[in-house]
Amino acid sequence: MESAVRTRIAPSPTGEPHIGNVYAAMFCKAFAEQHHGQFVLRIEDTDRRRYVPEAVGLLIDAFHWVGLDPDEGPARGGPYGPYVQSERLPLYREQAEALVQRGGAYNCFCTPEELDAERKDAERRKVPYLYSRRCLRRPKEEVQQLLADGAPHVVRLRIPDGGRVSFPDAVRGDVSFENRFLTDQIILKSDGFPTSHLAIPMDDHAMHISHVIRAEEWLSSVPYYILVCQASGWPLPEFAHLSVLRNADRSKMSKRKNPTSVSWYRSQGYLPEALINFLALQGWSHPEGKEIFSFQEFTALLTLDRIVKSGPIFDFAKLDWMNRHYIRELTLDQLADYLRHDPDPRRLPWEQAIKRQSRAEIGAALDRLTSALDSFGHPTSEQYDHAVRSLADELGWKHGDLFMVMRVAITGTNASPPIYQSCEVLGWPVAFRRLRAAVEGLGSEGNPPAHA
Repeated sequence: MESAVRTRIAPSPTGEPHIGNVYAAMFCKAFAEQHHGQFVLRIEDTDRRRYVPEAVGLLIDAFHWVGLDPDEGPARGGPYGPYVQSERLPLYREQAEALVQRGGAYNCFCTPEELDAERKDAERRKVPYLYSRRCLRRPKEEVQQLLADGAPHVVRLRIPDGGRVSFPDAVRGDVSFENRFLTDQIILKSDGFPTSHLAIPMDDHAMHISHVIRAEEWLSSVPYYILVCQASGWPLPEFAHLSVLRNADRSKMSKRKNPTSVSWYRSQGYLPEALINFLALQGWSHPEGKEIFSFQEFTALLTLDRIVKSGPIFDFAKLDWMNRHYIRELTLDQLADYLRHDPDPRRLPWEQAIKRQSRAEIGAALDRLTSALDSFGHPTSEQYDHAVRSLADELGWKHGDLFMVMRVAITGTNASPPIYQSCEVLGWPVAFRRLRAAVEGLGSEGNPPAHA
């Protein structure tokens, strides 16, 4: 018998998976598991301008790496598929047309130039822009003629006149928006693709999602979600909006100030257990004040009312401390799993390490770095760090790029425990042998495969 609790994570495939995706997915999966429910992965790919095809696979791999595999999704299937929005287009158009017939939406034929003029007028008057609703006032006969002529148009949600939209949020408490401050959002674009204002509530309803747990940046879209549901006659899920991860200056965490891609944390040697434990503490507090705990313990103890309301600061020093703890807890066999074989220099995944440098430039850099480190015999961590950073500065490289190519050369992968500690475990003679082999391999004529 299906559980009443169903949660989902619905990322957009626009590039590298964001650490915020893992943060939200962790709460969704834990809450579903706690209630013996299902956790769903849905791909929201309707923004075709930003769509990156390979990003879907990257998202699936990222969730698998951190142990957050969905119960249903594009790779696993399920009873409510398809789980990719671009494969559901006829359903959205059908629903948009139904909303028009019910009076909950209407066709809009305004041109980009007309809309731009409206926005500029609002800027001049220094007021927030709200659509003028000119197409709502078009005579029915005119609308029918425009449709018959095949005039380009979108479908807009009709916001009720007056009143407000109110709802309880498990994290934020009671939330309310006045309708006079809402605009008639586009729900179906002229190319037949829906916007999130239609696709998200529609898919949540179709997939029987009971709890929408997501970042607070979506909070302002909830009124439109609710109005679509009300106009369609659908029941509402429960909402819980998580605080977004923040930089030290309290700005939203972004790649302009901090690493945000999951692959970066993987490549730098952070263990998935440490990352999950750290993220749990970013948005939730253990009832016993514990800092080290498993995902299973988090799942057992999670309650939505213990989720913090203020934006947590992403503390890299704390993450490093936690990662060291988890590395120390590894058995030698577990650690050896990360380092168990000499990489074949002809088959290393250099595509993951190359940024702006050619194979020849990487080979030359590794050759110089090997000589610099070899001069110490057994480099200390300070000597190792100084040698890498100094050479990167001299070459005009980013420090992380040179650390990455060294990681690939020594471990054969772009994801491993911290590289200096890896060299200590392997022994520096082995590390130097691998570095020299990589330099020779980079000088070979053959093109290495994409994966080792």
